[in-house]
Amino acid sequence: MPENTAPASADFARWARPFASACWRDVTTRAQAMPELAPYLLLHAGPPFVGPPPAPVRQAAIQALLFEGLAPDAAAARTLLATGAVQFAPAQDHGLVTPLAQVVSASMPLAVVGDGKTCAWAPLIEGPAPALRFGSSDAGALQRLRAITGLGLQRLAPLLRSRPLALGPVVEQALAQGDECHARTGAANQALLAGLHGLSPQEHELLAGSPGFVLTILMAAAAWRLRADDAPIAAVGGNGQAFGLRLRGARAWQVIPAQPPEGTRFAGHEQTPALGAIGDSAVLDFCGLGGQALAAAPALCEEWRATLPGDAAARRARVTDPLTGLVDPARILHSGLAPLVNLAILGADGGAQLMGRGCYAPATALFDARSASAAH
Repeated sequence: MPENTAPASADFARWARPFASACWRDVTTRAQAMPELAPYLLLHAGPPFVGPPPAPVRQAAIQALLFEGLAPDAAAARTLLATGAVQFAPAQDHGLVTPLAQVVSASMPLAVVGDGKTCAWAPLIEGPAPALRFGSSDAGALQRLRAITGLGLQRLAPLLRSRPLALGPVVEQALAQGDECHARTGAANQALLAGLHGLSPQEHELLAGSPGFVLTILMAAAAWRLRADDAPIAAVGGNGQAFGLRLRGARAWQVIPAQPPEGTRFAGHEQTPALGAIGDSAVLDFCGLGGQALAAAPALCEEWRATLPGDAAARRARVTDPLTGLVDPARILHSGLAPLVNLAILGADGGAQLMGRGCYAPATALFDARSASAAH
């Protein structure tokens, strides 16, 4: 089977159905979307922290404070973090999703995705590594964040307001071309850019050079979908220390200790200590993409052959609701099988930053309210 194709028997239209009404509609800032949030509050992935955030998140927080002008330099930013002047809160408790170690501050540009009645938000990513989502302290990441902020607010926002971009066809086309829309996003990014009319050749080239640009747009679509009444899980993700979910109607997160994803590591990082599962991008996998769409990505299955469970490509049928396509806790507890979550692998101490990509399977105890711990 060619590596850029997927099984002809797969019903990609059905797999894309959770995103049928989702459109990318606007770009705004966190301050505009959520004016009630304080400038010194940073929104992070996954459940609440217990104790200090892990090193990659602290490095992303330093970058955020510099971006906002709340600290003149990294040393001053570290002092703010050490004194407790900066607060952290789960992004999904505010209708927002953020990738990996990235925190979201007041002036960061957010994609607005929804059906015109309800929406969810996710930050526009500034480009490939080094980047804030990998916990980078590189000044170049901050420069590119400023550039994508200008592009997003000045150019993308008016284009999308006049012509919202439907995301269901983007997902369906990407699946048919061998993406599972999480670890592999090149085809999805091309499909997204094909629907963005009015960009200059230079702007198009900039976004095309960042195949992961589409990822947070799709994350926002998944977060929006999980807000619907028929979704049993309203929020899900990891913070590097714990992986958790919040059930529909609950205020507290159910959590388990976060283990690192297993998969492919870059040369030189085979033995580097890895951070536990981190990122709100798990919302994609819980909407039937990523780890639940591995059958669409034979090249990825081949890359991870040594670490994937033998039933990885077929597990979707055992852990998702056949009508909604969403991960269903009742089906997990009945089957004894966990959903799969495709995630990047980050270094635990913040020095290695991005060091590979792989798959994470949360323990099934997470889905049993009687067994999982609670985090508020």
